[in-house]
Amino acid sequence: MDTMPRDTSASPGANPLSQLSLEQLRRRTSMKWRTYPEDVLPLWVAEMDVPLAEPVARAVTDAVALGDTGYPAGTAYAEALAGFTRARWGWDGLAVERTAIVPDVMLGVVEMLKLVSGAGDPVVMNCPVYPPFYQFVGNLGRPIAEAPLGADGRIDLAVLEDAFRQVTRRAGRPVYLLCSPHNPTGTVHTAAELTDIARLARTYGVRVVADEIHAPLVAAGVSFVPYLSVPGGENGLSLMSASKAWNLAGLKAALAIAGPDAAEDLARLPEEVSHGPSHVGILAHTAALRDGGDWLDALLSGLDANRRLLTGLLAEHLPAVRHTPAQGTYLAWVDCRDLGLGDAPADVFLERGRVALNCGTHFGTGGAGFVRMNLATSPELITEAVRRMAAALD
Repeated sequence: MDTMPRDTSASPGANPLSQLSLEQLRRRTSMKWRTYPEDVLPLWVAEMDVPLAEPVARAVTDAVALGDTGYPAGTAYAEALAGFTRARWGWDGLAVERTAIVPDVMLGVVEMLKLVSGAGDPVVMNCPVYPPFYQFVGNLGRPIAEAPLGADGRIDLAVLEDAFRQVTRRAGRPVYLLCSPHNPTGTVHTAAELTDIARLARTYGVRVVADEIHAPLVAAGVSFVPYLSVPGGENGLSLMSASKAWNLAGLKAALAIAGPDAAEDLARLPEEVSHGPSHVGILAHTAALRDGGDWLDALLSGLDANRRLLTGLLAEHLPAVRHTPAQGTYLAWVDCRDLGLGDAPADVFLERGRVALNCGTHFGTGGAGFVRMNLATSPELITEAVRRMAAALD
């Protein structure tokens, strides 16, 4: 494979996914590139193989040059996010005064659950779903009630209603942890679906906490709808961040957002929670939301191309695999059940093909026989990964 260095400058309109060579990527010291030996292609954890957007890099380097590495202050992050939601989604309902900075989305989810539920109160989740949902919710002492997705990968409202009915039979304050867009399937929920969810939640007295970290990452022709924007969602709580869309996981920062009827809940958030986010992280996220739109558009175009590429490669090299291109995120949820590799095909692809993918069993009920593939990399690496996966079956 080509390992010649490439120009890493963020040229306007250039595909960020095609700017770094494998040699450059292997110099990185983050989890994606240091967990496995060098002969393994890592297409697993949610890190993107991109250079930083120029406005983000400038914000970070300017802060370092100034020694501006103290404690966070002000509302610039929330103001930038409000501007982004207005421009991208036509949503004018993000009120800066109903936001709070939190260290990251998952720790923010934990804090929101503490605000609206107590120890032992159940949390409903649509499985298969992002594995840390199970870990963080379980460690918080909340029992999990699974409401499996339908065969089409979308939320099954009848199943969800049954889960709500079951959890409300117990005393306590149940919560529904909504993943929107959904990870790992990449499903982007429609306004009608979210409105039905809000109606059910109101009917059964279930509070909704929405993880919307992948919100900026939607395919061409698909519209993201914030949960707090739909009728009935006024008492919901949302977590948003620039971290996924601009590859800022190592620059910790996120925002908790309350609907109008949840403002008093968010106001009870302990002041010390705001001490956890990184000031430099907030500067980076603010710059991304405010000035990183052109870079994001180039990324989205590259992701659309990678989804088409994967579809063609699987049809050619692994025709027994079933795959529906995701509407959102940069993840592919790949059905390998017909390959005869058992519940954990990711293990086979790693051992025989030297490709690291996420094992579907980690995503809860419905994940057995699936793998999750990270498409936020170069077309060359996706092509090589599928070639190796096919060779692993020989």
